[in-house]
Amino acid sequence: MSRKHWPTVGAVAMASALLLQGPAWAEYGHGGSTNGKPPASGNAKDDVLSAEAGAVVYDRSKNGTGAKTGAVTAAGDWSPPPCWYAPRYTAAQFKKEREAVWGVGSTGHEWDTQQRKRYVEGHPYKNFNLDKADKGYWWSSYPNKSYPPGWDKCDKETFWVDKGDPPPAEVPEAITTEMLAHLAYAEIRVPGTKVAMAPEGGTKVNLPTWTWLDGAEFKPVSVTASVPVLGIQATTTAEPVSLKIDPGTEDARTYPASGVCPLGANDRIGEPYAKGKAKETPPCGVKYLRSSGDGSYPLKATVTWKIHWTGTGTDGEQPLPDGEFGADQDVVVQEIQAINR
Repeated sequence: MSRKHWPTVGAVAMASALLLQGPAWAEYGHGGSTNGKPPASGNAKDDVLSAEAGAVVYDRSKNGTGAKTGAVTAAGDWSPPPCWYAPRYTAAQFKKEREAVWGVGSTGHEWDTQQRKRYVEGHPYKNFNLDKADKGYWWSSYPNKSYPPGWDKCDKETFWVDKGDPPPAEVPEAITTEMLAHLAYAEIRVPGTKVAMAPEGGTKVNLPTWTWLDGAEFKPVSVTASVPVLGIQATTTAEPVSLKIDPGTEDARTYPASGVCPLGANDRIGEPYAKGKAKETPPCGVKYLRSSGDGSYPLKATVTWKIHWTGTGTDGEQPLPDGEFGADQDVVVQEIQAINR
């Protein structure tokens, strides 16, 4: 993932000011999650940024809804970031946190000595950077709780970054807009894929069966992920592009022959059956060549979603791997009953 699109000093200062005013936080998600509750803050004099300021905030208000929504399966070898580094403490907050740990006396003399040298005695930090308290933040790791075991993928010591500066180049896991886009991808939920089938009254052998998905349900969905204290965000959008029909048996023919039905007019996939079209070739459908007997065929309907993102500092839409979401439904296929006269 690229290391770019860092906010300006002014953007960071504005984000910090908003935190001081007590922002209306959106729902929190993986990594520093508070399960929808605002993150805990330090005491009043230290309350410059939240103790969980680097937690990713998700806006899911434009996500898919309904009882049968689900996460897409990404094409290819893809997974969200297992962890990331982002601001966690002001200078005063980090001093308070670390001295409390040392005060417990259970961390061991060797570790305490190493920590004091690093953060107090100038190797490389002196007195928790209190002399530049208003100029930056202490950054630490956040595990992605949806990607176990994410906690052990970021093992660098807490480090300091001045406001407006990018994190050190040797920390590739530092949060970026592109990482936010991938985290938002993992939060995308799309509608279920039970297709409508007709004509009514049961599917018959050798008669074309029309299949379609209601355009009202299959609209683009999106999730926005952000880190407010850094003034960065990314919105990942999924748009339906096609439906693939797998009849559940080799004794069948699909329409079109590939079984892939593209998104058509009115944001609909396929076309609803109309009376009198029983013997016509549907734009999207299936014809079974053999009865299912006393059972049924497991027809699988899978929608492919084209996914892209935009975010802070990006120029236009950026591609992400396509996603798929499908479901099986039982289809009973009967023989056409001939009537002897």
